[in-house]
Amino acid sequence: MGELSLGWFIARRLGQFLLLLFVMSLVVFVALFALGNPVLNFINPSSPPDVVRQAIHNLGLDQPAYIQYFRFLSGIAHGDLGNSYTSGRPALRLILERLPATLELSLGAMLIATLVGIPLGLGAGYRPNSLVGRFVEGFSLLSVSLPTFWIGLMLIIVFAIETGIFPAGGRGPTTDLLGMKVSFTSLEGLRHLFLPALNLSLFPMALAMRLTRASVEESLRMNFVRYARAKGLPPRRILSVYVLKNVLPSLVTVMGMVLGGLLAFSVITESIFAWPGTGKLVIDAIQISDRPVIIAYLLFTVFIFSTINLLVDIVCAVLDPRISLRGAAS
Repeated sequence: MGELSLGWFIARRLGQFLLLLFVMSLVVFVALFALGNPVLNFINPSSPPDVVRQAIHNLGLDQPAYIQYFRFLSGIAHGDLGNSYTSGRPALRLILERLPATLELSLGAMLIATLVGIPLGLGAGYRPNSLVGRFVEGFSLLSVSLPTFWIGLMLIIVFAIETGIFPAGGRGPTTDLLGMKVSFTSLEGLRHLFLPALNLSLFPMALAMRLTRASVEESLRMNFVRYARAKGLPPRRILSVYVLKNVLPSLVTVMGMVLGGLLAFSVITESIFAWPGTGKLVIDAIQISDRPVIIAYLLFTVFIFSTINLLVDIVCAVLDPRISLRGAAS
């Protein structure tokens, strides 16, 4: 993987990223513009017509759609995604204020999914007919079949209401870490984090189990594993050194995309556990048609997905030199 190849790959991805942002902003803007006048959602319906017209004028909503859109693009070029219609604060700042909570929740869920899913997947793939193999098959099927909101409610009933082991909702006490407010630095914060992180981790955990199991079963049929067995290496070393190294590239790719999905679509979990993240923010914005917040959130989501996708491709190329960055970029 030469520097020229890596630089060309990153340059192409940046170009694709900018094009995707432009298309996304256009589609979202047109869709939101077709929903009607958002002023009517947060102003008193009995207000005098002059007050309504003044509010519309102050927000620039009396201009044609194309002028509003080009004004929006001009704001993006200057790092301004507009101000919230309700709070008057910059929409991007509102998202960044809520991002640490969503980031903490998503990373906590991925940590649980990885620490539990990969070892169980390795064991199930090595011995499919064992107790571990049957558990992985049943658990993965059950976790992807049950609705997330139902599992979240059951977790609250069992572990919060009936036993009182964990809090039912909220984020708990936070501390400043590198300029961000986090809750995992204290025991009480971890207690608040565990249930929503567990609820959010069930799907990626099942995915990690099934993917690892399938990859292990495929790797065990390859010649390098047969050679390792012929040398008399113990099963633990075969799995941790030979098989896992072959499984990691595909696992990193899929789990990286799952992480992007958790960051963007943790809305249900955040709503059930009253977790003050970006998902709850955008739900509130949708209810009152707060266009700048919705558009800023969606563009930020595209940015997160593109960045994670780029990092995943680079990591996979480092893990497996057979992967061509030029091919990945095409």
